[in-house]
Amino acid sequence: MTTQDELRLLPWAGPDGKPCYLSTGDHGGYVSRLADRIEAFQLGMASQLLEQARQVLDDDTEDLEELHLLAAQLTSALRDVLRVATSRGRRPVAPGHR
Repeated sequence: MTTQDELRLLPWAGPDGKPCYLSTGDHGGYVSRLADRIEAFQLGMASQLLEQARQVLDDDTEDLEELHLLAAQLTSALRDVLRVATSRGRRPVAPGHR
């Protein structure tokens, strides 16, 4: 049986919105590599949204629809980034990956 400390929180939720975990010691397995790629994509999207938010706020826009869409996108990106941070905080460091 694997303990909670050995589980990897994956960067996606299950169909019911609950967290998904990977129980494996193989950091180079297919699902681990897929999760790594998705995390990298999510972090890149968050970075792009942050830049977009800076531009929108610098323009002093009063377009509430644009601000609402941006807030929704930032909320989603923040959720993803927090999941990545939580996952990485729980993960033991793989040999050679410091």
